Amino acid sequence: MNYTKKRWIILIASCFINLCIGSIYAWSVFATPMAEYLSGINGTVFTAGTLAIVFTVTNSVGPITMITGGRINDKFGPKKVIFVGGLIFGIGMILSGFSKSLPMLILTYGIILGLGVGMVYGCTISNSVKFFPDKRGLVGGVTTAAYGFSSVIIPPIANSITTSFGITTAFKSIGIVFLIIVCGASFFIEKCPDDFVPEGWTPPVMKGKQLKNKDWKEMLSSSIFYVMIILLTCGAFYGLMCTSMASALAQNMIGMTSATAAIAVSVLALFNTAGRIVAGYISDKIGRINTLSVAFIISIVGLLCLSTSVQGDIVKFYIGISIIGVCFGSFMGVFPGFTVDQFGPKNNSVNYGIMFIGFAFAGYIGPTVMKNVYAVDGNYTRAFTIGIIMAIIGLGLTFVYRFVNNKEISKYQSKKIS
Repeated sequence: MNYTKKRWIILIASCFINLCIGSIYAWSVFATPMAEYLSGINGTVFTAGTLAIVFTVTNSVGPITMITGGRINDKFGPKKVIFVGGLIFGIGMILSGFSKSLPMLILTYGIILGLGVGMVYGCTISNSVKFFPDKRGLVGGVTTAAYGFSSVIIPPIANSITTSFGITTAFKSIGIVFLIIVCGASFFIEKCPDDFVPEGWTPPVMKGKQLKNKDWKEMLSSSIFYVMIILLTCGAFYGLMCTSMASALAQNMIGMTSATAAIAVSVLALFNTAGRIVAGYISDKIGRINTLSVAFIISIVGLLCLSTSVQGDIVKFYIGISIIGVCFGSFMGVFPGFTVDQFGPKNNSVNYGIMFIGFAFAGYIGPTVMKNVYAVDGNYTRAFTIGIIMAIIGLGLTFVYRFVNNKEISKYQSKKIS
């Protein structure tokens, strides 16, 4: 079988799958009407901020099935894992349409759907990157971009269904369609052979040190892993902070309507998507850590724009969220290839799942900081300041990474000479 050609079909199927599961990033569009629905049937006032815990749980549980699903993927292949994960994801979305309380919504959308997303996402990303050792950054960017692009197209669709038929119907109908697409596309996915090398491509000679396939124990024993996972947390913090509350930010800060706020969510997602592809491609040219350094610097500008935006500052607000989208997307696009570069492709399904804990942690603290700051201050300024501090810490860690990496290279060269 010619995997050099077939890998493109596998990549396309993976992108369609990620397009479906990436709908979790449209949560801010679901949150407000769902809060109104729950308020109406429970007699208790719910807000988008109250429901932020649902999005937080969704992101937090993902690594559980990314790691366990990754182990199954490495042994039996991704097809079965994605099919089962697609069922769990779809069922979680459908059941969310039957939720009549916050605990029920946390269970269905937060836990069930979140576990399904982690199971599917880990397999599609890791498997695709393995098939493209010649284009790791680009393919990591493309597959994660499909995941992010979902929140470009889902908000207007979800908003339209919600307006016409109600939020519960939106959950049910979207869940059914996505379940069918994910489970159907899983049959086009195949496991990448361990010894696969694309036709016409010669693996490059590693500069300074030999790339070794490390398992999760070896990865955890490496000091550079801890630098990388904190880097990911810093880079994802401000992105998830803004993504989870994008619609609320547009309405509360700038005074947009729910319909125009949905457009703002799509704009954020569009630049998030573009950032994943562009940064992934650039990282193949200038290096992963250099790309991430630039993303941290630019993100500070975006956060400053948002922190100084007031009612009516539409242009400044759009500039801010566009920059945040690009920079957040950069981390999502670069890190799959970055993890393979550092620890090898063989065990990447599990290794990237563990690395993704940094993202999940950011998914908890980012939205929590945003919600709590607004509850206390009545505005988001202090949250953006915290985001800037995290970006500065992350930028500092890029230099720590270079130092630790150069130390490992020197150690390898010394052993080689001796």
